[in-house]
Amino acid sequence: MNDSTEPPTAQAQDVWPEEIRLSKAKDSLEIRFDDGAQFSLSAELLRVESPSAEVQGHGAGQKTTPSGKQSVLISSIEPVGNYAIRIGFSDGHNTGLFSWPLLYDYALRQDQLMGDYLSRLEAAGVRRN
Repeated sequence: MNDSTEPPTAQAQDVWPEEIRLSKAKDSLEIRFDDGAQFSLSAELLRVESPSAEVQGHGAGQKTTPSGKQSVLISSIEPVGNYAIRIGFSDGHNTGLFSWPLLYDYALRQDQLMGDYLSRLEAAGVRRN
């Protein structure tokens, strides 16, 4: 299984989204890929795992753990070329570019990513909301 510091899986490299929809509540992104896989990614997970420098840092070991994001919503989705989307969140964050392989990888590993995030919050003594 991929660890969050590794690039997306080879399987994820060749995927293309056929449909991306924002849920009515704006708390999740629904994605259907051309291989038939369908996923729902929570706004919270997308926000706390944003591929931005603000969250991921500028190098190894610099990842931050944003707190208070349990109720964050998706406020905008903007296409970036034909390879990614920029997601704007209700807390003002909008600098991460989510490529198709990254979204697929996050979808495959969302339980692991969320578990790791909750563990980091607990270790830091910080509340989720």
